[in-house]
Order: sequence, then structure tokens, then C-alpha cells
Amino acid sequence: MAWSWRYEGTDGASVDGPTETFSSQADAESWVGQTWRELAASGVTSVTLTEDDRVEYRMSLQPTAE
Repeated sequence: MAWSWRYEGTDGASVDGPTETFSSQADAESWVGQTWRELAASGVTSVTLTEDDRVEYRMSLQPTAE
């Protein structure tokens, strides 16, 4: 089973991003934890973690409103 990230822009449309694949959920989460700032700077506003074709969860890369 392969884990990977899908990327979305401000309008919710898919955007291009790194095509990394990971052998575990923990590896995928660690990677996005290290690279989310670069992804956000390139226009990615949210990411979706998938295992093969199954969606695990979606996460915003935008700061929360205070």
C-alpha cells in the first residue's frame, strides 16, 4: 500500500505538487510536516492524504483565524 498527498489551490481545484509516495502514513505525515511551508508558498492551500485510492483525511495549510 502506498501513501501520497493530493494538493488543492484556493478555489479547491487540484494543483501540481511533489509526487512523493510513502510506505507508511507516519512517513507521509512527517514529510508534509517538514514541507508544508514550501507547499503553501507555491499556492497549495490544502492537502489530502490518500492510501492508494482511499482518502484518509484532508488538511488545510492556511493559518487559523484568531
